Amino acid sequence: MKSAIIGLSGPRLTAPEAALLKTHSPGGVILFARNISNPVQLAALMAAIKTELPAGSILMIDEEGGRVARLRPPHWRAHPSAARLAQAGTRAAFLSGALIGLEAAASGFNVVAAPVLDRTVLGASDAIGDRAFASDPRLVARLGRAQADGLLAAGVIPVMKHLPGHGAALVDSHHTLPVVERQNEDADLLPFIANADLPWAMTAHILYPAWDRERPATLSRTVIENIIRGRIGFAGVLVSDDLAMHALKGEPVDRALAALQAGCDLALYCAGDLAPTAALLESCPPISGKTAERLAIGRDWAASRKLTLDAETLAAERDRLLA
Repeated sequence: MKSAIIGLSGPRLTAPEAALLKTHSPGGVILFARNISNPVQLAALMAAIKTELPAGSILMIDEEGGRVARLRPPHWRAHPSAARLAQAGTRAAFLSGALIGLEAAASGFNVVAAPVLDRTVLGASDAIGDRAFASDPRLVARLGRAQADGLLAAGVIPVMKHLPGHGAALVDSHHTLPVVERQNEDADLLPFIANADLPWAMTAHILYPAWDRERPATLSRTVIENIIRGRIGFAGVLVSDDLAMHALKGEPVDRALAALQAGCDLALYCAGDLAPTAALLESCPPISGKTAERLAIGRDWAASRKLTLDAETLAAERDRLLA
């Protein structure tokens, strides 16, 4: 399998996409709202994807709750934002993680891109906003751990994001490259340090001149080795944020290779455009032995922490806590 996770164009797997999956075998696929309309359609799409990918492939969804939700009413539950969960407490964060995880697992996903461990920072871009639990790093660490534990209890792998901290960015990395000249390093890193044993994490497309004046974190070997692997102590699967975002320049294939060379285990390209995706997969190397080992540890984490859960009971308890 190639060291990339890719997006798809729409609610059905097209013939060219099926051929691409079969020929180049990405490490996995990530789905978004454009790919999901209802449970019957989603089941058919997931079955088609699984037909073309090897067993054990990554089936990922970006599902935080609040405004970042792909499984939406009326077919799936609405889930509160991280900021709303912070008002209800740690138990509510666990319950929300478990409920998101149960819906994701029932739909065939095995990896969920949550929790957000970026802090709320006054005056920063609203790209994070209510996706963050709070400004207090210790509270962020506790609530993020609770949501991750809920996801694991449902049998899916959580992805903490965005290392080494997105909260202080003044602009949205979906549109342009943020430069964080001044930051509270200890506060920004603490939530990630406290959760460094989680199995997956996602990088930030942000330039931190104090650490690397030329390359944003996703593309910086210095930041990945010295800060993410070193100071934070994260040893699990490191996936890039979406390489289609406009914070980065160059062709998608060049971005992917740069992220992998910097130390990311997996390159994430979500756009779903066939030609650039094909070029990226043709050039991406296979998953390395070290990455395969990290992926296996993540699967074991989810399997060992899975619990028998009743969604209706959990939802009723969460509703009481949120009331």
